[in-house]
Amino acid sequence: MKKKLLSILLSATMALTAFAGCGASGNGGETASGGSSSSGAEEITWMFWDDLNATEDLISLGYKDVVDRFNKDYEGVYHVTPITTNLEEYYTKLNALVASGETPDCFIVSPGPNLTTYVEPGVAADLTPYLEADGWKDTFSSDSVFSQQTYDGKIYAVPLNIAAACVFYNTEMFANAGVEVPKTYDELLDACKKLKDAGYTPITISAGTAWCLSMLCAYLFDREGVDLKAMEAGTESWKNDKTLDAVNKMLELSQYFQETAAGDTNDVATAAFYNEEAAILIQGSWAIGQINGSNAAFESKCGVFQFPGLAGGNDPNRVIAKSDSLAMSSTTKHPEAVAALMKYFTDDTAQKYTAEKGGKIPVTKVSYDEEAAPAQLAYVMDIFGNATGTFGFLNESLATTEAGSFFDDTMVSIYLGNVTPEEGLQTIEDWYVDNIR
Repeated sequence: MKKKLLSILLSATMALTAFAGCGASGNGGETASGGSSSSGAEEITWMFWDDLNATEDLISLGYKDVVDRFNKDYEGVYHVTPITTNLEEYYTKLNALVASGETPDCFIVSPGPNLTTYVEPGVAADLTPYLEADGWKDTFSSDSVFSQQTYDGKIYAVPLNIAAACVFYNTEMFANAGVEVPKTYDELLDACKKLKDAGYTPITISAGTAWCLSMLCAYLFDREGVDLKAMEAGTESWKNDKTLDAVNKMLELSQYFQETAAGDTNDVATAAFYNEEAAILIQGSWAIGQINGSNAAFESKCGVFQFPGLAGGNDPNRVIAKSDSLAMSSTTKHPEAVAALMKYFTDDTAQKYTAEKGGKIPVTKVSYDEEAAPAQLAYVMDIFGNATGTFGFLNESLATTEAGSFFDDTMVSIYLGNVTPEEGLQTIEDWYVDNIR
């Protein structure tokens, strides 16, 4: 527990200089938590990883609508002010606020070890009493949606949606290049070669945002049948035949990345896909809102397929899945206001929007118009329908967030050629020996 809290404080201390002068503010002059507005309403803050006033992402715009509805309906009683930043800086700035005693009343967080970072030192509040009051918990599709948010029987975050990591592709480019949807890794390589020969950039991906490249590696690790539990426990080394094969396949695919992949952010790499500068984007279904919000006309050309399997490898129908979740500060002076805001994020209006506009899977029992939903959502639902199991991002699934970050950064170093696959995997093994086992 102390080790995790110290990690937060150290990370925050490094960020305080860059964050100085902002107080508990983000874009747009947000105010600190725990106060009252000029109207006498209880003032709370909510921290999010996108600028709600500048975004075109449909999911983010849906969140903005939630905030606007909440403030209108609770005028004079409660008022929420967003604290916004970008995804790459989000946790650095959140941790700076935690370290300075200005934790936002409500903040978005990824489930798993990332949430654990805020649960173990007591930063996140137990939400179980609020979920069990007034039948709120019964509105969710099943108890399983809380599996990664539950600790010792207590729920510390509320999921907002479910998404899957998939492969998006430009159907027109595929047709022009004479390419079929690949079902195996070898077919994926062959498709990339044909696309390149036809004059297209086969794959757009971000190595400038480490988790994007790591997501590809996670699929390759899984398809190879890498035993993460054995490596975490120390019964197997991180440097073994399967991990080496997976990393070498990442390098093999990298010859088909866009030339600027090393420096491109997630947003830039995604934009290259919906602006039709590349044929393939390996990304989560959360990108549907960004793709359709930025270029609605592209929806008819945007297909989706499951990441392919390896001949003789692991089950090819396993899917990377995750959700956005909301946590409440354990030190908030307005817990009832925060709980009311969270309920707005999971009410029928918000959850219908999640599916019909944002293209994500709702977490509640809400009914939505499948015809109104983005075409890509139907493909994602098919992938989920055929899935034999799910797993998470490695930076959210390994023993600690530090372990996940080290893995992500090492994959980037290997891609950049700073270390060989053997050297990179050995550094992960050494790091585990020094820090985990």
